[in-house]
This record gives sequence, C-alpha cells and structure tokens, in this order.
Amino acid sequence: MQINSYSEITPEILDLSRLSEKTSQINTELYKKYDVKRGLRDISGQGVLAGLTEIGEIHAYDMVDGKLVPCEGKLFYRGMDIEELVRGFVSEGRFGFEEITYLLLFGELPNPDELASFRELLGSYRSLPTHFVRDIIMKAPSKDMMNTLARSVLTLYSYDNRGDDISISNVLRQSLQLIALFPMLSVYGYQAYAHYHDGKSLYIHPPKPELSTAENILYTLRPDSRYTDFEAKILDIALVLHMEHGGGNNSSFTTHVVSSSGTDTYSSVAASLGSLKGPRHGGANIKVVRMFEDMKQQVKDWTNEEEVSAYLRALLHKEAFDHAGLIYGMGHAVYSLSDPRANIFKSFVKRLSVEKGREEEFALYSMVERLAPQIIGEERKIYKGVSANVDFYSGFVYSMLDLPLELYTPIFAMARIVGWSAHRIEELANNGKIIRPAYKSVAERQEYVKLAER
Repeated sequence: MQINSYSEITPEILDLSRLSEKTSQINTELYKKYDVKRGLRDISGQGVLAGLTEIGEIHAYDMVDGKLVPCEGKLFYRGMDIEELVRGFVSEGRFGFEEITYLLLFGELPNPDELASFRELLGSYRSLPTHFVRDIIMKAPSKDMMNTLARSVLTLYSYDNRGDDISISNVLRQSLQLIALFPMLSVYGYQAYAHYHDGKSLYIHPPKPELSTAENILYTLRPDSRYTDFEAKILDIALVLHMEHGGGNNSSFTTHVVSSSGTDTYSSVAASLGSLKGPRHGGANIKVVRMFEDMKQQVKDWTNEEEVSAYLRALLHKEAFDHAGLIYGMGHAVYSLSDPRANIFKSFVKRLSVEKGREEEFALYSMVERLAPQIIGEERKIYKGVSANVDFYSGFVYSMLDLPLELYTPIFAMARIVGWSAHRIEELANNGKIIRPAYKSVAERQEYVKLAER
C-alpha cells in the first residue's frame, strides 16, 4: 500500500468512512420506543437528572399550578444570585474573580483577611516549572490554543510528584495551581503560535503576583503590557460570569464522569478541555463574532431594521453566513425569557463600546437582540422563549479588548476551570458513582460467516 502523508484522506479511507457512517446511524424511532432522551433533555428542554450538586444552579422556570412556567433566568453560585455577587464587588471597586473562586471552592464568601491570603496564594502559584515555556510551549505550537492548553495540562503531570494522589488536599492544591496557571499557559501558547506561524514578534512577559487574574491576562498578552482599569474590570466580570453553570453542562458533566473513575486531576481537566473546545459549547462566541462580521458586510445600512431582518431570515433559511440555519448567540438549552449573564454584561458592554468608539456596532448588536426572537418565533416552531445568551456579547467584548480570536475559548477555560475544580472535589468527596451510565443496545443479531464464504 502506498505510504501517504499523515493528514491525507485517501480514497480508501473515504470509502471506509461511508461504510462506517452508514452502519452508525440509529433509527430515531428507537429513542421513543425505549424512552431515551436525546441530548439528555426532554421536549420542554428540561434536563434528565443524573446527579446532585451544590456548586451552581440555573433557574429558568417556576412551578405554577403544577405546571412549569418560563421565568426570567437566574444563576446561583453556591446559592447566591450572580447578579448580587457582581453588583457587590463592582460597587466596591474590587476585582471579583479571586473572591468568587473562593466562594465556589469553599462554599462561602471570604472575609478581607481570607481574601487577601487567598489572592497571595494564587499569585504564588503563577510560576511555571523551570524551562516549561521553552521545552513544552515553544515546541510544535498548535494553531488551536485549546489543544495547546490540554497538552500543557497533561505535561504538568510529569512535573508533579503526587500526580496520581486524589486525596482532597492534593486535588485542591493541584486545582489552585491550574487555576493560577491557565492564563499563562494560554497566553504563552498563543504568543508561540503567533510568532512561529504568523511571523509576529515574540513576547513572554512574566506575570505579576500582585495583579488580579484579569490584569495578568492583559499584562502578559499585550506587547506593552498596558491596559486601563475598566478594560481589566470588564474582563474580570466576563471571567466571573463564565466560571460555573451547574453540573449538567457538557464540560462540567465530563468532569464528574471522568473524576468518578478515580483518574488524576490532569487527565480530568484535559477531558473537560476537550469538551469545552467544541463549537456547541465553548466555541459559540466565535461563531457570533464571525456571523456579525458577515452581517456588517452584507447589510449596507446597519440602522435599517428591514435590511437587518432580511439578513436574519436568510440565516434561518440557510441562505447566509455558514448556511447552518442558526442565529448564533440567540437561545439557550435551559434559559428561555432571559440569560442573566447576558443581562449583566450588556450594561458594561455599552460603556466599553463608547470608550472604544464602536457605538454603531453596539447598536447593531442591540437591534439583533431585539429582532431575532420575534423572527425566530415567526420562522420556527419553538417550545420555549428565545433570548440572547452570554455568548452574544462576550465575543464583542473580547474584540473591543483586542483579544485574538484564538484566545476566545481559552478565556472561557480560564474561568470554567474554577467550576470544574469545585465539581471534581464535590465528586470525590461524595465517592462518585457515575462510572457506568446505562445504555441500551439496539443492534440486530447477526450470524458469523466464515471469511472464505463472505
């Protein structure tokens, strides 16, 4: 057989793939017959319970006269309303990431002394092992930062003398180190990629222990390390809003499932990173940004509602952008009337757009947010309300902060590593029992035929 390059799809592989795809299709009627919930959700969007958690809670429905009635979305971290948490640290002029990390990991908000000590602890963990950047990150840089991040995480196992110890104290130590290191691993991975693939200058700024997580991201990423206080504060809010979303989202559920097998922290986190990388989970804000870039080229007058509406209908009819039939950033698997994270974000996004001179774009986003639910309701049969989700505005924020597109999903990971860590500890503390989810085999019986007779 002819030797092919590593990435080539040969005619033989193409033929075999068609056979594989054909024999992998499951009759959709069998889902009804055996009462299997596709995507672990019923027709109303309610998730199938697979476990319990005290880490995060999503509230999107009220029970009224025995029926579920959609309500304004609420998100709770350890039982505390995310809107109140953000309002609290913003009104007092604090960065919130470290404070809310403490809440998610330990179940209560820290007092001033505990917060100062915790910030100092995270700052002390921001240093990578000697020569790690040179030997690991700078060699064979990947074009996808999530793969780079996963590789770095798995490699850190080799530097940990207690890598396989899953005692709570050791897992907490590993988790805090990864929370502190994720910004450095992501930013340095991007710098290596930008240098070796795009020919850009290489900047490796060491982090400052006294800076917050959001400040260090901007400090290490930007060539001149400069940023405004508001830029850092809105990035900090973005991190807080993405830190946790209950145990049922894809990557957090992955954390529970993988942790229940007793594997090490680095393998668990790498698995969750693989989940988050998917465009149906962590990569959604990139789709929103690219959709709006296409919209701005196709719509001549951004203030004309008829033109914008026509483009949105073209999206739904698979006649525009990526022809997927979706308006990205609209709708959510659980929320219906509103996503509280999007509501929190919007007021800060407006202020940032003024600071960056991009008010016209913000007005376009606002118009789409207003028109899209109405148009989707007219064009599609929907079982619940549709509203803007957090991805609708997060990509626009990152764009205004001049963050490279390659770092959009890693920024999600920098935040969600906190939730994963809390869920991993919760799983281990309760002697996790999710190891074997039930599956029903629906394969038809076949008789073996000898090779000579086939």
